This record gives sequence, structure tokens and C-alpha cells, in this order.
Amino acid sequence: MRDKRFRIFFIVISCFALLILLRYALIMLKPGVTSSGPELVLPEAARGPILDKQGNLLAVQTQLYSVSLWRPELTDPEGSADLLARVLGMDREPLETLLTDRGGSNFAWIKRQISPAESKDLAALAEAGKLEGIRLEPEPGRHYPQKSLASHVIGYVGTDNVGLDGIEYTLNDILSPTFIGEESPTYGNRVYLTIDIAVQNRVEKILKRAYEEYQPDDLMAIVMEAKTGDIAAYISLPQFDPNHFQDYTAAQRKNQLAQMAYEPGSVFKIFSLSSFLELGGITPDVSYNTTGGFNPDYFQKYSIAPLTDLGNYGVLDLQGILNHSSNVGTAYASETVEAGEYYGMLRKFGFGKSTGLPLPGESNGLLKEPEQWSLRSKPTISIGQEVGVSALQMATAATVFANGGVLLKPHIIKRIESPEGELIKEYVREPVREVLSPGTADTMLQMMRGIVDSPVGTTRRARINDFPISAKSGTAQITNPETGKYYPDRFTASVLALFPTDDPQLIVYIVLKNPRGDIYYGGTIGSPLVREIALDLAPYYHIPLVGNEVYETTGQVTLTPPRSPQPSDVIPDFTGMSKREALRFFADGRAGVTMKGEGRVIFQFPGPGMPLQENQIIFLEFE
Repeated sequence: MRDKRFRIFFIVISCFALLILLRYALIMLKPGVTSSGPELVLPEAARGPILDKQGNLLAVQTQLYSVSLWRPELTDPEGSADLLARVLGMDREPLETLLTDRGGSNFAWIKRQISPAESKDLAALAEAGKLEGIRLEPEPGRHYPQKSLASHVIGYVGTDNVGLDGIEYTLNDILSPTFIGEESPTYGNRVYLTIDIAVQNRVEKILKRAYEEYQPDDLMAIVMEAKTGDIAAYISLPQFDPNHFQDYTAAQRKNQLAQMAYEPGSVFKIFSLSSFLELGGITPDVSYNTTGGFNPDYFQKYSIAPLTDLGNYGVLDLQGILNHSSNVGTAYASETVEAGEYYGMLRKFGFGKSTGLPLPGESNGLLKEPEQWSLRSKPTISIGQEVGVSALQMATAATVFANGGVLLKPHIIKRIESPEGELIKEYVREPVREVLSPGTADTMLQMMRGIVDSPVGTTRRARINDFPISAKSGTAQITNPETGKYYPDRFTASVLALFPTDDPQLIVYIVLKNPRGDIYYGGTIGSPLVREIALDLAPYYHIPLVGNEVYETTGQVTLTPPRSPQPSDVIPDFTGMSKREALRFFADGRAGVTMKGEGRVIFQFPGPGMPLQENQIIFLEFE
């Protein structure tokens, strides 16, 4: 009986093994044949979108295709190499090597995530029987409809749809779909940024002209909403297009605003002098004789080079020190406080540590502890040398002057929603700590306005008649990393502005690293940019500009035929149009539109007469 059971068991096992061998042989002999049984189908999944503050798409999931090779079905390697090279823009020689290599694996990738146009051309060739053994494999991809706009914030994903930089990286788990079942479609969460593409576009347009004119190594700018810490524009030039991030160098993709630490120069004086005011070392009516430079006894004793100004300004009060950006006056003021107290104030402003913005690689800057300071450190730091900052730190520290002495946490994310639109988290105004008393904060704000209004102020070129702007500029030498000494002809020019002074709504900080040419002072090249940005953004934020045109009416109404913008290669004047009239221009799909308000168009961006760019987004405000 036992032998009989063993024989039955042996026969069953042998039959099972024979079936496996037959199946294996069938696969080897006919690799194109697949099982007729049910296929494993993965659940539909999509990475969540990234949107701007107004809901405009910045990053969205797309269906892309990758090109693969299955050698057993390949019939014409040389001909296929010719066709693939032409359609995919690849070198023919390595393609032919790949296709004719019989010693490799049967499967190989040729190119991952090709463009829709390339996919269409390859599909047509395959249907015509000209690409045997070449397959199009569907893969999830990422599309950035605004291209380079705010790319250093948004970041990008790799071929496996995993974030590699920017918000795509830091919020990868939030944006990625979560698999909850074999058949349930899953989607990632939506992330809304504080970036406003209308503001970003306006400021970029202004700064790109400056980038072309002054040709700096880098140009950085932040526009921050002063009462909330929300970053409305985040600009770093040169830019990159995250749709093709691999075509750019690591330096071009680097988020300079958060990651680069540099000496800020004289713009740092507003933080130093307000610290001295808060500590009681000086008062607004203090005065110093700046003639002869700053050369105290201990400088002379240890042969330390004196600090000097660009000119001989004589006796200066605090407003005069700021107007002329006097190194000497600021250095004398630094003598009125202890090193530890001054260090503590700078730490309160946020220097020496990252802001905590959810972007990878944010710099802490450089602020040594007082124990590591030399005899020269305190006066030198007070004028913006021997200290390293990031542009993000500088703009954040300026929130102290706009909020009665209170530092705000900066935000780049506005809110996070579930795929169904339910609010998961909202980022609201977040006070960090009180740095200055309200009186000290207002004193410095008003003195910064005095710099703009003064005929000798370094930021006088930012002045707008009857519109109060507070601004301080800086020009710092750049250190040669090989020698540790300053380059004689390389500078960092910058300007920090808040407006309107009496109730600041916006903070603008602009940095040009190593501008070319004879003009390199922050006040000279940066202040006009602040003026232009203020004039452009004030109407958008409903900040009144004195001198705006006011139209009076007689009370009579004249009916006119509906206007209709005609298709053309330039942007028309939408002023006064209703939504129905304006939307006729967008009917052919050549441009997109973002609208705000109801009524008739009172403002548009870009302005009329500008060339209509590919995939142009036009902002229209109605009232």
C-alpha cells in the first residue's frame, strides 16, 4: 500500500515537473507568446499636482512613453538604428551597437520618457512594420506647464517619478500616491505654493533685462508679503526648465537663494544699527566724526587696517550714517555694545541658522560665536563683512521691520489638500519671536525711508513721488577661495526694500553677484529695479499710488458695441472689456488666461503690444 502511494506521488510530481519544462521551452522558443490567463494590473496612480497660490498648475502628472528593445523580435538592427536616431535625436553609432549586441540581455531600455511628438512618430513607424522588436512602454511622467517659472522652488522628478529637488523632493511622500488596494485608483495630495505666477512673471520680466544688461554670475530676488511671510516670487537667474532638467548643469539647477551664503555688505547695517538701538548703545540723535576713518587705539596697537568710507563725510548722525552708508560711523556705533549682546541680537534676527523653509540644502549662513571673534570682528561684522547670509535669511529678517519688531517664519507652501479637495494643512502667519521693540522697528523703517528720500541717499534711485519706500543697499567684495583675500574687481550688489513705509505690504530683496561693467554698486543698479517693481506690483496688490488717474463722469451713459480682441501675434489691450469680450481672444487655444474679480478689465499682464509667446498665460483683473 505504501509503495502504491509512493508511485502515485512520484507520477504526480513528475507530471508537474514535465509541465514546467514544457512551459519553459515554449517561452524560450516563442518569446512573443504570453499566457492567456489574467494579467496583473496595477492600480491607476497619479502624483499630486503642484499649483500656485491662485490655483494655476505648476506641475502635473502626464502619461509618457519610454522606448525599449526586445531582441528576440528584432529583425533589422541597422535600419531600426537609422530610424531611432532620426526620431529620437540620438547618435546612430551607439544605437547600432546596442541593437546588434547579441551577448546582452534580451531586454534593454533605449530612451526613457520621450516627448509626445517622438511617441507619435515611433508609433506610426511601428504600425508600418518598420520597427520590429522596438516597443513603446507607458510610464507616468511629470509636466511643468510654466517651464522655467519658479523652477528652483518646484524642482523636478526622475524617470521613476520620484522627486529629486525642490518641493518635488521635500514633499515627495505627500505628492506621491499611496497604494490602498489592488483595484482602487490612488492619487497624491495637491500642494498649493505661496508663489503667485502673475507676480513671478512681472518681476522676472524686469530682472531678466537687468540680467542681460549687467551680466552677473547670478541674479536672485525674493518678493515676500510682509504681513504673512508668504513668498510671492522666488527668482534665480540663470534658470532651468524642469521638463528637461538633465540638459542643465548642477550650477544652473542650484537653488542659490537658499543655498548660497555670501557677505551681504552695507545692507546688513540696518540689522546692526537697529540692534545697537535696541540694546541702548546708541540713540537716533547720536553723532560721530567720521573724518580719518575708524582707527581706534587697539587697531593701531596691533597694526589692524582702519575702516574707511568712500568719501570724507565729516560728522554724521544716525540718519547721515545710513544715507551715506558710512562704514566708519557704523563701526563707531558698534563700540557701544558688548560682543555677546550684539551676537545675541543677530541670532534673534535669524542669522547663523536656516529659516526652515521646506527646500533642500538650505544654508545656515555663517555667524561665528563671539569666542571666535578677532579684535576686528565686531566692527567688521557690523558693516556686513566677516558674516555669511543667504538671500532667504535677509528677506526673512526684514519682516521684523514690517511687523512691529516681530520676526515671521517664511512660507513657500500655502496649503495641502487631499485628492478630493479636503484641507489637510494650511500655513498661516507664524510669528517666531520679538526681536525689536515696536519703537525701534519703526525708527529704522522711517530712517530707511530717509535714505530713499535723501538727495545723497544710496537708494535715492528707488524714489517714487508721494509713495513712501524704505530701502537700504549694499556692495560687498567677493572673496577669492584660493587666496582667502578679496578679489579687487568682483562685487555682490544688493538692495532690500519695504513698501509702503507706513504700513509695509511687500518686502523686495535683490542680489546681483559679480555684475560686469563699470557700474556695480547696489544702490546704483539695484534701486531702479526696486522702483520699477514697486510701480508694477502696487496696483496688483491694491496699494494706492498717489497720482493715479481718476476719471470723472457726467452721469450720462453711452452704449458702445461689444469689443472683440482680434487674433494677432501681439497681446491686445483688454482694458474695459467684459469677461465675455476678453475670452474671445482665447478661443483658439493659443494662450491661457488667469482671471481675478468681476466686471470689466482694469489691469492686465503682460501689457498690450507685447509679443504673444508660446503657451502664454495672460492675467486679467476685473472690477
